[in-house]
Amino acid sequence: MKHLLPLVFVFAFLSTLHAQQRAVTGRVTSAEDGTPLIGVTVLIKGKSVGAITDLDGKYQINLAPQDEALIFSFVGYLSQEIPVNNRPVINVALEEDIKTLTEVVITGYQTKEKKNITGSIVSVATEKFAEMPLMGVDQALQGQASGVQVVQSSGTPGGGIMVRIRGNSSISGSNRPLFILDGIPIEDGALSSRSFGGQQDNALATLNPNDIQSIEVLKDASAKAMYGSRAANGVVVITTKRGSTDKTKINFRMQAGMIEPVDKLDLLNSTELLDLFQEAVVNQNPENNPEIAGVKGVTDLVNTDWIDAVSRTAYLQEYQLSAQGGSNMTKFYVSGSYRDEEGVIHNNQFTRFTGTATLDHNASEKLRFGLNLSAARTLNKRIKGDNFLDGVYSGALQSLPWFSPYDEGGGLIAPGDVGYAGFPNFNPLAQAIEPRFDTHTTKLVAGIFAEYEPLSNLVFKTKFSIDDNQVQEDQFEPSTTAIGGFLESVGGQGYGIYSTSEFATLMNTTTAAYNYSINKDHQLSFLAGFEMLQRTSRSSNVQGILFPSDDFTYLTSAGLVFSGSSFKVNSGLVSFFSEVNYRLKDKYLFTLNARYDGSSRFGRDKRYGFFPAFSLGWRVSEEPFLQNNRIIEELKLRASFGYTGNERIGNFQFLEAWASSTAYNNLPTVVPVNLANTELQWESTAELNVGFDLSLYQGRLSVTTDVYHMETSKLLFGVTLPLTTGFGSIQGNIGKVTNRGIELGINARVIETPLTWDLNLNVSVNRNKVKEMATDEPIFSGYQTSTNSTHIVTPGQALGTFWGLKFLGVDPATGDAIYDDFNNDGQITEEDGQIIGNAQPDFAGGLTSTFNFKGLDLTVFFQYSYGNQIINFTNSNLLNSGQSIETNQVRKALDRWQKPGDITDVPRYELDNTFNNRFSSRFVEDASYLRLKTLTLGYTLPKGFVDRYKLSNARIYVSASNLFTLSDYSGVDPEVNTFDGSTASQGMDFFTLPPVKMLLVGINIGL
Repeated sequence: MKHLLPLVFVFAFLSTLHAQQRAVTGRVTSAEDGTPLIGVTVLIKGKSVGAITDLDGKYQINLAPQDEALIFSFVGYLSQEIPVNNRPVINVALEEDIKTLTEVVITGYQTKEKKNITGSIVSVATEKFAEMPLMGVDQALQGQASGVQVVQSSGTPGGGIMVRIRGNSSISGSNRPLFILDGIPIEDGALSSRSFGGQQDNALATLNPNDIQSIEVLKDASAKAMYGSRAANGVVVITTKRGSTDKTKINFRMQAGMIEPVDKLDLLNSTELLDLFQEAVVNQNPENNPEIAGVKGVTDLVNTDWIDAVSRTAYLQEYQLSAQGGSNMTKFYVSGSYRDEEGVIHNNQFTRFTGTATLDHNASEKLRFGLNLSAARTLNKRIKGDNFLDGVYSGALQSLPWFSPYDEGGGLIAPGDVGYAGFPNFNPLAQAIEPRFDTHTTKLVAGIFAEYEPLSNLVFKTKFSIDDNQVQEDQFEPSTTAIGGFLESVGGQGYGIYSTSEFATLMNTTTAAYNYSINKDHQLSFLAGFEMLQRTSRSSNVQGILFPSDDFTYLTSAGLVFSGSSFKVNSGLVSFFSEVNYRLKDKYLFTLNARYDGSSRFGRDKRYGFFPAFSLGWRVSEEPFLQNNRIIEELKLRASFGYTGNERIGNFQFLEAWASSTAYNNLPTVVPVNLANTELQWESTAELNVGFDLSLYQGRLSVTTDVYHMETSKLLFGVTLPLTTGFGSIQGNIGKVTNRGIELGINARVIETPLTWDLNLNVSVNRNKVKEMATDEPIFSGYQTSTNSTHIVTPGQALGTFWGLKFLGVDPATGDAIYDDFNNDGQITEEDGQIIGNAQPDFAGGLTSTFNFKGLDLTVFFQYSYGNQIINFTNSNLLNSGQSIETNQVRKALDRWQKPGDITDVPRYELDNTFNNRFSSRFVEDASYLRLKTLTLGYTLPKGFVDRYKLSNARIYVSASNLFTLSDYSGVDPEVNTFDGSTASQGMDFFTLPPVKMLLVGINIGL
């Protein structure tokens, strides 16, 4: 009995706590038409505890005796603070408001009202991308947020996406922002161990964008310094949907549609190409026979459009079923989805299954706990692309039109077979269909937390989480392919690879938050936290050749397993962080935050770093001299300064490293491969930001502007050493890069009622410059031509700078190219190389117009970029002035010089003439563009119809993406990038599959 007595007291104590709680329920509607508002945030004043309205606009929340008021906030509506006064039911009608200064945003470790934020944060509302045919969450940022540049490197489903926030701050380290999902840092780059011609896969494509509740982009040091050594490139905070306190609601969502190429290059037909080739042969030697024996007159009868041969109209289908509900004690959200997207190239496909679950439970007034779980299983059927010598799309662009993909019996001709008259016949259609490049990925993101409030306004929270990514790559190229059948090193009997990878991050975050008020004038809040993170990478692969038959495609059948490898790498991070917020009279704002990180990636003496930041804010509109102003609704001035770091530069580069080798008389041994540098540390970024938030005319016009200057120092470089040391370089922190820019965001309600027209515009200007390097010697990168490289990194220039000869035109007398003799030595050599362009835009952004009228809505979204250039390296093969006669040519070749006196910018075609085809500014083009990114027309069924069939909501819509692009670029699309995600080698199109256009219909039904 005495052992049961303590339990009796515990249960009695918990019962007392529960009895002290009081539940408040209610419904939130629009003041304009009385419709329920879904997803309204309801917060207890002075706390982070809250609820979200369900599909009927209803909510339920538990209050303590000391709780005095509730705060209701929703994007696009004025927030309201409502005193409780012991009322059990509080119904609220929110008024529309274009300004978003009072919305609640999640800054990573806590939730704040945006009016009290002193840093630079952009919120991307889910309704802006909910009906777009997005594959991954990073695509949702494209054109939607100032200061954020998103480039879709190619048109392959599940392919790489380049994301940059305020430019590039590193040369050799990562420039991707840190992505946080429900408080968990997740993998955001490539998962596959193999890139296909520069193109990577995308880890973020494993997440379902439709499970997202909110996205916040943290841009300046004050907003992102809480992430310290990982925040130099910005932070993207993603929050998934949570449960509600009402009865369970079921929602079904479906999208289905067609996918097509946006355009295709205009290539020559068989007759035109043969005439061109004959001219090139004669120009090489006038005594050559202009007729190419065995070709003309026979192959003119075949005229294959290889782009059409490898392309198709693809299809997309996506389904999602979700449930949201709960009670005043427990809330939940669960969903499952299936997406199947075909690529426009045969045999290219991305399939994804996802499941999401969140749970929040109030065990008592003081104790709460919950969990979040996101799981995905994907299959990416990849194809070789870009500058792969045996790529599908690249092969289709180059293949000769007088060949056919099929033999006389209707079978596919093997890639690599030699055609007639000595011309090689590469069959890109067979190269697409016959190999197997399957990548299977399983992703699990999970977290469990507990939150305890021992005293009023004091909250302790701890969370354990994991992000685990398992990847299996199964590849086989049969004997009928270019590699499996014709590469001498594999013996002509097939080639197989099987590899596995795992990327797992384990983390614990523990925080304590305290809010304190001194009367109504002084508001203080404190946050302190501790975090431990461990990341493990494992990888292995094995390769085999000499398969007995193309029917045996797995390595167990290989006659020779000739290569394999495996490795495991651990890294860790331990951190302490804190933040102090002070508000005086709700108009003078001050924030001080800092993080202290220790990383295993750096030398013993440089393992720990301190990253402080502070910011100030002045809500000028709260001053007496503006209180009665009828024009200015809200005006806030902001300024911040701080330091962040970049520790994503690879593991253990500070160590003296050794590796196995058979270089010593073919005997196994170990050799040194890396010199130690115990002073190696992270790259550090100092950032100053000044901005203001302005709302006019009762919120009908709002403007946000930021001006910033960033300097990144201690760049990771390989410092050159004399070769007599036995090493070419040693890793060091030498160099600086600066980024400075202006960002502008405008939201306007142009027309009020009964037709409403909302306009959103964002503009970003960024100037990037390499300020210092390890030495005065430039670094060459990009594509290595026979005489030089296409890109250069050098002080005084931006990253992504092009390097080559300057093309001055074509000599009307001879038809030869004229280049600038830069060093005035009378010869054209690689020493005449100079800067010939840059991939950085002068400005970029997006423009969205939304119209609503009696249930009908139309959204038009334009994306634009101006002043950037691109290397049309595809034309180095397809407008090659006769350097070879093994590839097709673009129609521009018909403008070539043919006789003395011709005025043109295309040199004469001459077989084996490499001079006229030197890499030069002839291949650099303006890549500015204006794209109709998305057009959506929808209809929300009226409430009477919905109620008749006992539905909570019903909506149908039609959406199209990439309908047209205005650009002077002569290639297919100016947005592509051959070197996916590259910093120094941006802005190159080398046989890169362009983005695709989609047309789909969708329905959304709530039960």
